[in-house]
Amino acid sequence: MTGGAGGGEPDGEPLDTAMSELAEVMPGAPRPPSDVIDAVYDLVAGDRGGSATRRELLRSMLATVWVLAEQETEIGDLKIADAALAEMAEAFRVFRPYRDIRKLTMFGSARTLPADPVYVLARDLASHLAGAGWMVVTGAGPGIMAAGSEGAGRDHAFGVNIRLPNEESANPFIAQDPKLVEMRYFFTRKLMLIKESHAYALLPGGFGTQDECYELLTLLQTGKAEPAPVVLVETPGGTYWHGWRRFLDEEAVRPGYVSPDDTVLFKVANTVDEAASEVLGFYRNYHSCRWVGDLLVLRLHVAPSAGELRTLNRRFADIILSGSIRPASPFPPERSGSDHLELARVAFRFDKLHYGRLHVLIEALNECTG
Repeated sequence: MTGGAGGGEPDGEPLDTAMSELAEVMPGAPRPPSDVIDAVYDLVAGDRGGSATRRELLRSMLATVWVLAEQETEIGDLKIADAALAEMAEAFRVFRPYRDIRKLTMFGSARTLPADPVYVLARDLASHLAGAGWMVVTGAGPGIMAAGSEGAGRDHAFGVNIRLPNEESANPFIAQDPKLVEMRYFFTRKLMLIKESHAYALLPGGFGTQDECYELLTLLQTGKAEPAPVVLVETPGGTYWHGWRRFLDEEAVRPGYVSPDDTVLFKVANTVDEAASEVLGFYRNYHSCRWVGDLLVLRLHVAPSAGELRTLNRRFADIILSGSIRPASPFPPERSGSDHLELARVAFRFDKLHYGRLHVLIEALNECTG
């Protein structure tokens, strides 16, 4: 499972029917005849259906199109659905060959000039991560986005651009690159900026940066994105993120709107070394996670020892619904997809109210020596 949005949802088992997702999302919608969907599926997919889960998902999508036609959906609504699906399909195609490479998405102001120390910091952070084998994803515009593309270099850069009136096209460091995606909608753009990455760096910016920051933290807080490091980066002596943190503590955490546990979902960093250490350190033992039924499976490079497991179970008893954190072998859904079978695993029934604490557990697993 890759990083980003959608990573926290249970997966691994084939859908019961092609209509299961349709029934959940649109409980009052008419049900298309199965023979119609089967016939259309055969025409569209033929023998390219692949796994049972993939076949059922494609049939469910065809059923949704049938409902749109049956309900005489308005032209404007169809345009939105059509464009959004087309944009996502193109982005999936561009990112697909690079899914096995770690990526960091960099957010920040489009107005930051190249001489600004913040631009230099962003460029140097992107360069540092590219040197460590990572790729850097940006919104492909000017300012901090250009700094990220410049620092990463073309071979290590992705761009997810937004088409706006009176705005320039992609910055020269990513323009006309095959790893550049052009999008019309902010929501599809934000999905791809978050979905494909394994870490996030936010530098000072305006409404857009703040929007991206809060949406990203909300996805992590609610488990709609796979656990990942988030660094809020500014130059030494800077006040942007430190001021934001004071506001958060005084106006959101203190009144109880945000749990203190959830402030571990991000770190403020003032140098390239601090930011890079947070990003790279998050994966020094932890690799990835996925749901298998009601079990959360954490995949690791080094399995914790028996003594380390006892300590982890005592320390994190509050986030275990039942049983314990225990060693595990690859589960059938993982084996069927050859999903990192070489890695060690621990599994447990996780209380989904505590995603902040899950980040702390991952940090603790990173300290395990086996």
